[in-house]
Amino acid sequence: MTTYRSAARARTGARGRRLPGGRTAPALGTRLLLALALAAIPLAAAPSALAAAERAPAAAGQSPRAAGQSPAVAERSPAAVKRFPAAAQGEAHAGAQERLRLPRPTGPFRVGAETLHLTDHSRRDPWVPEAGDRELMVSLSYPARSGGAGRERPYLTGEEARLLVEFQGRPGVDPARVAATRTHARTGARPAPGRFPLVLLSPGFTLPRATLTSLAEDLASRGYVVAAIDHAYESSGTAFPGGRTLTCVACERTDPETGDTPLAAVAEGRAADFSFVLDQLTGPRGAAGARTGGGDPALRPYTRLIDRERTAAAGHSIGGNASSAVMAADERVGAGVNMDGTFFAPVPAAGLGGRPFLMLGADAHHGPGGGDASWDTGWAALDGYKRWLTVTGTGHMSFTDLPVLGDQLGLEDPGAPLPGARSAEVTRDYLAAFLTLHLKSVPQPLLDGPTPQNPEVRFHRPRRS
Repeated sequence: MTTYRSAARARTGARGRRLPGGRTAPALGTRLLLALALAAIPLAAAPSALAAAERAPAAAGQSPRAAGQSPAVAERSPAAVKRFPAAAQGEAHAGAQERLRLPRPTGPFRVGAETLHLTDHSRRDPWVPEAGDRELMVSLSYPARSGGAGRERPYLTGEEARLLVEFQGRPGVDPARVAATRTHARTGARPAPGRFPLVLLSPGFTLPRATLTSLAEDLASRGYVVAAIDHAYESSGTAFPGGRTLTCVACERTDPETGDTPLAAVAEGRAADFSFVLDQLTGPRGAAGARTGGGDPALRPYTRLIDRERTAAAGHSIGGNASSAVMAADERVGAGVNMDGTFFAPVPAAGLGGRPFLMLGADAHHGPGGGDASWDTGWAALDGYKRWLTVTGTGHMSFTDLPVLGDQLGLEDPGAPLPGARSAEVTRDYLAAFLTLHLKSVPQPLLDGPTPQNPEVRFHRPRRS
């Protein structure tokens, strides 16, 4: 059982603008630098909403955009885990306005949802050590039985939505509408029978895990258990138990001008988080017969769903870099996906032990010889099945929920003209194909080359340099 810390203990005195309740957020200039660093895009070549907000805070007509310690140890001490009540996460629907909604999942299963608060007692928080042990919030999406009751999973709390909208430089967007976004998973839904592969998901730097909800729900509907992770102090705002909303202390620590921590440390720290969550859901490495998770009874209804021999890690932006980083540190992760993220922590020169990896990015800056050289060197180091795909008409945020919501809000982004619904469809289909091929051993012709049905998707096979 988790012992909740008080909000006062969790607060930090890091540099940056003060928020209500004593929390801090980095200044807009800091956020701009982070956005450009994580997207690896020159400002002149790819204007972002953060850049636009820096120049003209009230500018309209652009979609939301933002930038997105050691490797995991072999065995971890017991963790504290707590299911987080759904009633504490959501806010009432936003008045009489039409609700924003995510695309419906496309698979045959209904989707169940659970929210977990996990604490790793073997590590102090790297950003706010005085706050104590490393804490994570995890949204679990899983295949569920048809029928049954259950509440709709909330998208964000009102405070999380307010901070996200503020961080994106969108003063004209009503946070209550964002918080009330329609999702398709039900809390408390009975799990479907059987065992399913596990997919670990990590969002972009500064973004909450909710921005990958559409992808998580779709994968769950296709027969995967998905654990989307919020890493404490690395998002615009994440709700934790005890009435705490933790903001982005890591933004200050990694600021290119004033910070003292390289961005590679963010990816490596998230890799350790991935391994810890994997410990909790499947049992520590080397534990014989640990198929019911880390031993906490609260997790067993969900850990029984997981086939611990079939696990992948995927992420957006620096979360995608964390996917390759955890594969380098943890042999249990059998496949990985990087969605438009710079490899700040490089792929090891020796490769990833022959395991498969997918690189999926925006065509404007993540094609061969493009603006992010880490993809060229990363591709050369990958030593197993690999695919390098780019999508025309997309930007850095196109692999998240934000363009889907932005289109419904009437926001436009000339730098990423592909409609949000279409970018979500492409992201879901190609990730599902990759995971189905490698975690379920079902052939996927979609990955063999370009198709007339998907003219936006380009395949790249540069020679090893």
